[in-house]
Amino acid sequence: MSQTPAAETAIEPLTPQALRAALGRFATGVTIITCRDAGGQPVGLTANSFASLSLDPPLVLWSLRRASSNLAAFEAARHFAINVLAETQVDLSRRFAASKGDKFADGPWADGLGDCPVLAGCSAVFECETEARHEVGDHVLFIGRVLRLADLPVAPLLFQGGHYRMVGEVL
Repeated sequence: MSQTPAAETAIEPLTPQALRAALGRFATGVTIITCRDAGGQPVGLTANSFASLSLDPPLVLWSLRRASSNLAAFEAARHFAINVLAETQVDLSRRFAASKGDKFADGPWADGLGDCPVLAGCSAVFECETEARHEVGDHVLFIGRVLRLADLPVAPLLFQGGHYRMVGEVL
């Protein structure tokens, strides 16, 4: 009798900690999502919950914890930008992951569509109009229609197993 792949691995009880550890096995890119709040101030946060959704129409998605202090700004924003970080931008990722401080004080950026901050030196940037929002579990899923993009020939920053990683050899 052949074993299923699940039978070949240690089965963990389904706890939030076990789920987080198992999800950490999946390598993701690192992004900074930006918008402007109702008062016109730039808002940004580090996220790895970004994915493509559709090529026609051009749609992408990302999610934000409902407990995030930035949720109201993104819910009210008509536009947002997804800045895919280059592997040289670890410090930028850490700055935008922090809950305090002026995240936009250092480093070059400019206003993109809808006045969304677009960060310089990123591997890619997707400037989006909010298409839909859905509350799912403890997150809000944001779907954006890509209106404009930038694609630079620089290696992206990766995150896996709780650590930043660089792209290795292409196979």
